Amino acid sequence: MVTISLCMIVKNEENVLERCLNSVKDLVDEIVIVDTGSSDNTKEIAKRFTDKVLDFEWIDDFSAARNFSFKHATMDYIFWLDADDVMLEEDRQKFKKLKEQLTSDVDAVSMVYHLAFDEYNNPIYSFRRFRLAKREKNFVWKGAVHEYLEVRGRLLQSDVAITHRKEKKEERNDRNIKIYEKLLEKGEKFTPRDLFYYSNELKDHGQYEKAIEYYERFINHEDGWEEEKIRACINMAFCYRSLGNIEKEIETLIRSIQYDVPRPEVSCRMGDLYLERKLYDKAIMWYQFALMVDTSNIQGIVQKPYSTWYPYLQLCVCHWHKGDKELAVEYNKKAKEYRPNDPSVLYNEEFFKKYFEEQNNEK
Repeated sequence: MVTISLCMIVKNEENVLERCLNSVKDLVDEIVIVDTGSSDNTKEIAKRFTDKVLDFEWIDDFSAARNFSFKHATMDYIFWLDADDVMLEEDRQKFKKLKEQLTSDVDAVSMVYHLAFDEYNNPIYSFRRFRLAKREKNFVWKGAVHEYLEVRGRLLQSDVAITHRKEKKEERNDRNIKIYEKLLEKGEKFTPRDLFYYSNELKDHGQYEKAIEYYERFINHEDGWEEEKIRACINMAFCYRSLGNIEKEIETLIRSIQYDVPRPEVSCRMGDLYLERKLYDKAIMWYQFALMVDTSNIQGIVQKPYSTWYPYLQLCVCHWHKGDKELAVEYNKKAKEYRPNDPSVLYNEEFFKKYFEEQNNEK
């Protein structure tokens, strides 16, 4: 059986680090914790789990810190987590099985990352990341911000999931955008990935016009991952919507389809636009598109609501307005399967009940 080093970079994570390490300590053979300047009890907590607690002077470069942590690993494979990640029991068992069956010809393994959840604890925002890498391949992290592990060779896609669990709601901070702006001031040439993530930071900070400018630079670049170009179109459409330019929003949503089949999020937004104009047949077509796409093989971001309950709820509305009452009821039931206590679903149920009771009384 292969051996595994867990490598982490941390700073002021005393509220979550112990939970993270408890969920994986028996799954790995070595733990390496690199602290980038904690002022709380993070290092003391880390020392309860390992004697490899190292310091790294923060230089506004996440890749540099992660590469430093990887250099201190000694096992066959390197596994990485953030302090606010956790492995749930089902995934712990999957990880154990993966470790038992992993063969030395595999160079890197991707895992699903569940980043956000609804009130029923269902993942609503997920994507894949390479989490396990063969140490002797000396794979390196790239990018000062929104870093990524550059891997190649024989790559395995696993069913293991990592769960992101913040103790409290994350507040928007300007750390990342400031790092990017410092790089620009230095005259650093942005990679396509840098362009994409800098655009995202601009969007998230409400700088919509500048975000559009940089999204265009990224999309028009001959390189760049197609999944990120799809996401860039979706995010740019949001910027146009925020600026009140609906026509450009539609144009940009449609632009995303040149890279692959319409993402459910794109289809639902197109459906919403037609629904707002009371063009129900066209709206129905787009919502049906959202339900047709198999999201299991999408390597980029997957937002589950747009391929599950949301289009069903909107189809309920469309068919009701078209006069297809029974079909509207059925679609509401399908939405309820995903969100049994959703206020809109329950409102619809009560509305339908009263409507049909009145219809029966009139007979």
